[in-house]
Amino acid sequence: MPKQDEALFQFLLRMGDNTLVLGHRVSEWCGHSPVLEEDIALANTALDLIGQTQFWLGLAGEVEGKGRSADDLAFLRDVWDFRSILLVELPNGDFGQTLMRQFLFDAWQSIMLGRLMSSSEKRVADIAEKASKEVAYHVERSAGTVVGLGDGTEESHERMQAALQHLWPYVGEMFMSDDIDAEMVKRGIAPDPASLREEYDALVGRVLSEATLTIPDDPFAHKGGRTGKQHSEHLGHILTQMQWLQRAYPGANW
Repeated sequence: MPKQDEALFQFLLRMGDNTLVLGHRVSEWCGHSPVLEEDIALANTALDLIGQTQFWLGLAGEVEGKGRSADDLAFLRDVWDFRSILLVELPNGDFGQTLMRQFLFDAWQSIMLGRLMSSSEKRVADIAEKASKEVAYHVERSAGTVVGLGDGTEESHERMQAALQHLWPYVGEMFMSDDIDAEMVKRGIAPDPASLREEYDALVGRVLSEATLTIPDDPFAHKGGRTGKQHSEHLGHILTQMQWLQRAYPGANW
C-alpha cells in the first residue's frame, strides 16, 4: 500500500475503532440502565456509534484495497491492531461515569467532525456530514445529563466529580499528534488534533461550570500511547466478547 494510503487507512481505523469500542461499551447498559428511558437512549446511542463505525471501517477497507470489509476489520483484527483511544476502552463504571465519558468523547467528536466536513477527501467529508447530525444530538444530551447530575443532589454531584477526576487524565490523548496526523494535515484531509484543544476546552469548561464541577488540576494529561501499540487491559476483554461469534464460526452470517 502506498505510504499516503497507509496514513489515510490508519486515520480511518482510529475514527472507526473509537466508535466501535465505545458503541460496544455503551451497549452493555442495555437492560441495566436506571430507568427505561435511559435504557432506550443509551441503546440508540450505541446503534448510532456502530452505524458510524460501518462508514469509517468500510472506507478503511476500501482504501486498504485487500478486500476486507467493515465486518472483517471489526471482528478479525487482534488487539494490537486496534487504534482506539484509552478513554473509550475504560469500563462503564456507574451511570454517572458512563455519561461523563460519553460527554468528554462527544465534545471531541463534534468538533472533529465539524472540521472533517471540509476535508479534501470527499468520502471523509461525506461521512463526517452524516455522522455530525447524530453527534450534535449526542453532545446535547450527554451535556444536559452531566449538568443535571452535577448540579443535582449531593450524592449525584459527588459521583460526577469522582467520574471527572477518574476520566480527565485520559482526555489528553485525543489531542496528541504523530506522523499520521501530519500527513492528514499536509493533504488537507483532517486537522491536527492539537488544534482542536482550545475549542474543546471552551465547550467542556462551559458545561462543567454549569454542572458545578471542577476540572482536575492534573499534570498527567495523558495515559497511554497514541499509535495503538499500547492499550488498556480492558480492550482484550471487549474484543473477547465482541468477536466471539465470528471467531467461533468463521464466515458465519444470518
